Amino acid sequence: MTKTLKNIILNRAHKKPILIDVFYTNDIQNQPIVLFCHGYKGFKDWGPWNLMAEKIAKAGCCFIKFNFSHNGGTVEEPIDFPDLGAFGNNNYSKELDDLNDVLNWIEAEYKDHKQINLNQIVLIGHSRGGGIVTIKAEEDQRITKVISIAGVSDYGNRFPKGEALEQWKKVGVYHVLNGRTKQNMPHYYQYYEDFKKNEERLTISRATSNLKIPHLIIHGDNDNAVDIKEAYALSKWNSNAHLKIIKGADHVFNTKHPWTSNKLSPELELVIESATNFIKEGPSS
Repeated sequence: MTKTLKNIILNRAHKKPILIDVFYTNDIQNQPIVLFCHGYKGFKDWGPWNLMAEKIAKAGCCFIKFNFSHNGGTVEEPIDFPDLGAFGNNNYSKELDDLNDVLNWIEAEYKDHKQINLNQIVLIGHSRGGGIVTIKAEEDQRITKVISIAGVSDYGNRFPKGEALEQWKKVGVYHVLNGRTKQNMPHYYQYYEDFKKNEERLTISRATSNLKIPHLIIHGDNDNAVDIKEAYALSKWNSNAHLKIIKGADHVFNTKHPWTSNKLSPELELVIESATNFIKEGPSS
């Protein structure tokens, strides 16, 4: 039987809290931990992510997902973006810091838990989160496998260039329209400043080429947000990576938010099947 713990609050000194969900099966011991990171304009309860979590948990894994602290959600309203000020002050370094704090919480919370195996921690990241988990997996020895789904290959080329960059610096903020919520979502200039300050660490090609653990790259060939070329680039940088192309799949594997069906799209089913097989197969070295 699957046990689900929703909206656990991780309070942190001098930092915004993080909301965490945990899914695992009561009658299976030594379940590997699968820690999921959402993407840009994403959140842990987006679309079918809860169904995905339940399915991977039923396969014998402890599936954990969380909201990045500055994703625009709050403890009271974890879905969508009531806190645009936090969203505007997000950056890649904060997301890596959040991920590290969640990993520390997992270690403390489940150190004596027979059902959960702290020696097997798999990171999964969607879209922008794919870059975050790849960077973290390369630098943190606690991670035993990493999976990028519809993941980006380069953060630097996503910033404004030329006159647009100068205007951003001058004004201090630029806005991106959220097509679903119709919100003008701010990005403050600190976002770019933090990237330049930490550019070596935040270079996904560097992290990918240095990975020493099993690496799975999953991408749809109809992705209109992150071109499939980025998946091929990731695969090129790590010759030991496994590349799985999902035919006909868009950036969210033919799902949407809200997702009202109790069934997953065939494309997301393939993602889950590929990820679960990769997590379960053999030793992680």
